[in-house]
Amino acid sequence: MVFRKLPGVSASGMGLRLSQKFVFLLFLSGLVTLCFGALFFLPDSVRLKRIFLSKNENPAVTVGSDNELSKKVPGDPEHLRAGLKGGEGANVKLKVSRKDERAFKKCLLKPMMKFAWDNYKRYAWGQNELRPLTRNGHIGNMFGGLRGASIVDSLDTLYIMGLMEEYEEAKEWVQNNLNLISNGEASLFEVNIRYVGGLLSAYYLTGAEIFKQKVVELGEKLLPAFNTPTGIPRGVINLGSGTSWSWGWASAGSSILAEFGTLHLEFLHLSQLSGNPLFTEKVMNIRKLLNKIEKPHGLYPNFLSPVSGNWVQHHVSIGGLGDSFYEYLIKSYLMSDKTDQEAKKMYYSAMEAIETNLVQKSPGGLTYVAEWRGGILDHKMGHLACFSGGMIGIGADDGPTEQRQHYLDLAAEITHTCHESYSRSATKLGPEAFRFDAGAEATATRLSDRYYILRPEVIESYMYMWRLTHDPKYREWGWEAVEALEKHCRVDAGFSGIRDVYASTVSHDNMQQSFFLSETLKYLYLLFSDDDLLPLEDWVFNTEAHPLPVIRKTCLQEHGAKHDHGQTDLE
Repeated sequence: MVFRKLPGVSASGMGLRLSQKFVFLLFLSGLVTLCFGALFFLPDSVRLKRIFLSKNENPAVTVGSDNELSKKVPGDPEHLRAGLKGGEGANVKLKVSRKDERAFKKCLLKPMMKFAWDNYKRYAWGQNELRPLTRNGHIGNMFGGLRGASIVDSLDTLYIMGLMEEYEEAKEWVQNNLNLISNGEASLFEVNIRYVGGLLSAYYLTGAEIFKQKVVELGEKLLPAFNTPTGIPRGVINLGSGTSWSWGWASAGSSILAEFGTLHLEFLHLSQLSGNPLFTEKVMNIRKLLNKIEKPHGLYPNFLSPVSGNWVQHHVSIGGLGDSFYEYLIKSYLMSDKTDQEAKKMYYSAMEAIETNLVQKSPGGLTYVAEWRGGILDHKMGHLACFSGGMIGIGADDGPTEQRQHYLDLAAEITHTCHESYSRSATKLGPEAFRFDAGAEATATRLSDRYYILRPEVIESYMYMWRLTHDPKYREWGWEAVEALEKHCRVDAGFSGIRDVYASTVSHDNMQQSFFLSETLKYLYLLFSDDDLLPLEDWVFNTEAHPLPVIRKTCLQEHGAKHDHGQTDLE
C-alpha cells in the first residue's frame, strides 16, 4: 500500500512520536474546519444547488401549450420526490438568503403533493377520496355517481408543480374512465366547483381537448337544476334524469346562497368554450332576481325559496352557507377584465353592509366577522369565513379611492385574526369555528368546533396577502402551517384531518379531502412562488382554487371567430 507523504510524517505513519501525532491531528482538524467553513461562504444559490439538488433535476415544463400566458414551472429535485419523512424537511435550518430559503421551502411542497397523490393512487385510485388510516377509498354521496374527485381536483396542481408523470396519469384516467353517465344525488355546487372547475382549469393550462369535451358535456347535465319557477337552481340534481330537489336540511325547501351564488365564473367559461349562451343566461338570471328583491339592511340571507324567490329566514354569514357568493361577485368583476360593473356594484354594496352590521373588534383588539340572525349577532367566525381576508384584499384596489387603504387594512386584520386561531391551538392548526364571547377570543369553545379537516381558507388568505403586500410574515405563517401539517396530519399512507386541534396527542379522522390537493397544497406552493406564476392580473381562482383566465374585452368581441378555429380565450 502506498501513502502520499506529508511533511514531517513517515511513510508508514507507524513511527510517529506523540508530538508528531498531535501536530498531525491539529493539521487535519484545521483542514476539515477550513473546508466545511468555506462551504457556507459560497454564494447561497451555488451552495444550495450543490448540497440539496440532485444532478438529474428535471427541466422546466411549460404551463399551458396554446397560450401566451404560459409560465415556467421549476423542476423537481429527484431526492425530494421521496417525500418529507416525519416532517424532517420542515425543520431544516439553512444559512441562506431569504430568496433561496423561499425556493427551498417551495421545493419541499412538491413532495407533500406527491406523497398525498401516490397514496391516493395506491389505495383509492378512481374513487373520490382516500381514507389514509384504513388505506382504502371513499365515494361519498356528494357527486351523484361521479368518481375520481381527487383526480380531477388535482389535475392543475400536478401540472403547476411540474409533476408531469402524475399529471399524465390523471389525464389518462379522465380520458378513459371519467364516466358522466350516472344516476344519484349530486350537489350542484360541489360538482361545479370541483369537476367543472377542475376540468376548465386543466383545459386552459394545457390545451388538451379531452378536458374541454368532458367539461362541456358535464355542464349540460347541470342545466336542468335551473328548471324552477324563479330560475334559482335547486341544490341537488340527478345527473342522469335531470330531476332536481332541495336539500332535506335546508329551511322550507330553500336553495342556499353560497350554492346558487357560486356558479358564475364556471358558467361564463362554459359559454365561452361551447358557444352556448344558455350557461351565461342562467347565472345572469340569478343576479337579476337578487337585485330585484329587498335585502334586510343591505345583507343577503343564506336561504332563498326557488319557488317564490323570497328569503326564507334572515341568517347572514360570510362563512358556511354564504361565503363564496361574495367571493364570486368580486371575482366576476375581475374575470371580466373589470367590465362587469353590475358585479362590482353588488360586491361593494354588500361589503358596506357587512362592515356596518357584521364586522366587530374584540376586547383584545382582534377584528372578526360575526354572523347575523334576524338582527342578533352571533360572535362566531368559521374557518370557511377566513377566505375573506384574501377576498377583501383583492377587491381593495378597485373600491372607492378613499376606501382602498382601509379595505387592505381590513383584509390584513381579518387574516391576522385567522392566524391567531391557528397560533392559539396546541397543534398550530385552526378549528372549524372559533368564538369571541364569554372571555374567549379566536378559540373554539364547543367540542363540536375543534376539528380541522385540512381546510385551505386561512392559507388562501396568506397567499393573496403576500401577493398584495409582500409582507414576509405571510410566508412565515404559511411555513408554520406546513410544519403543523407535517407534524400532525401526515400519517403513513397520506394526510388526514384531526379531531381536536387543542389536543397534544392528535386523533385522526381518516380522510384525505380532495380539496387538500386542489387548494391547501396549491395555495402553499403559490405562496412561496414568484408572482408571475399564475399572476392575479391574468387569472382568477374559483372557490376550489382552480385558476380560470381573465376574459379580455377583445375576447368577448372575438369569441365566435376564435372558437371556430379551436382557439382558447387566453392572450
